[in-house]
Amino acid sequence: METEHRIHVGDAREMTALGDDSVELVVTSPPYPMIAMWDDLFAELDDEIEELLADGDGEAAFEAMHTALNPVWDELSRVLVDGGVAAVNVGDATRSVGDGFQLYPNHAELITRFRERGFDLLPDVLWRKPVNSLTKFMGSGMVPPNAYTTLEHEYVLLFRNGGDRRSFETGAERRYEAAYFWEERNDWFSDLWTDVQGEGQQLDHDDLRTRSAAFPFEVPYRLVNMYSVYGDTVLDPFWGTGTTTLAAMVAGRDSVGYELSTEFREVFDDRLAEIEEFADEKARDRLDAHREFAAGQQLGYEAENYDFQVKTKQERELQLYTVEEYRRDGDRYVVSHRPFDG
Repeated sequence: METEHRIHVGDAREMTALGDDSVELVVTSPPYPMIAMWDDLFAELDDEIEELLADGDGEAAFEAMHTALNPVWDELSRVLVDGGVAAVNVGDATRSVGDGFQLYPNHAELITRFRERGFDLLPDVLWRKPVNSLTKFMGSGMVPPNAYTTLEHEYVLLFRNGGDRRSFETGAERRYEAAYFWEERNDWFSDLWTDVQGEGQQLDHDDLRTRSAAFPFEVPYRLVNMYSVYGDTVLDPFWGTGTTTLAAMVAGRDSVGYELSTEFREVFDDRLAEIEEFADEKARDRLDAHREFAAGQQLGYEAENYDFQVKTKQERELQLYTVEEYRRDGDRYVVSHRPFDG
């Protein structure tokens, strides 16, 4: 099996290289409005934003930042197939602007804007992103009532494009091979992920670090396995260091990304240095975890591709793939996969 991964250096507000209904899943983490590290980027999109912040008008700046992202969401509604899922990782922001401090609810604003574009809202996921600080509260210290809690979670907002779910031919092999384990389903489809930790960004250049919102690999890897099948294409319009593409490679899906900064390609190439070993590790971890779960139980069904039983009939054809080799060809990567036998 081969997969293709295309990276376009360009503005995701105009994804002209992508045709209508050309991707099956979107997994992305956009720049968060009202987070100071993104002020310069939003000011480039709309020069009025810098003035609004300087004038202390936080509400207007919040609105303007979200409006600047609207063309990207318009493009997603065009390129995503009917029934395709958009998974958007976003955090809220707390900020003092002018004389006032408040929380700016990015997740709520995105929900409104996606629904305005015809997306159906699905139940979301919260994942905990611990703050490594001995003083997690702010405000009045040890005395009430003016302290406030620290944000230690982010949202994965989930939207379906159009009202109908995707349909497949009866017994579609690429769908049943892409099944997840019963116990994975119970963990992954919980609305609270407490076992995913935030990751520091190991970037050599300060300028790149301040323009990257990389989320931990486990977040896009789960989402790719939850909401796509073999043969699908996964889009990340805010590509950054390429975590979504890396997850798609390891999971055996095609992908496409849009990124404004060419420098991130070098960072991504470095991340691929040991992808074969990394893909083996992720597949082995999943199989080992299932074997531990299945040990000593009579689960009812024999897996067709592995030496263990599975809980449900839908898992019988499950087949994990790993990365055999890859090559870079201009703005795309071609990855060869082989079945992982465990």
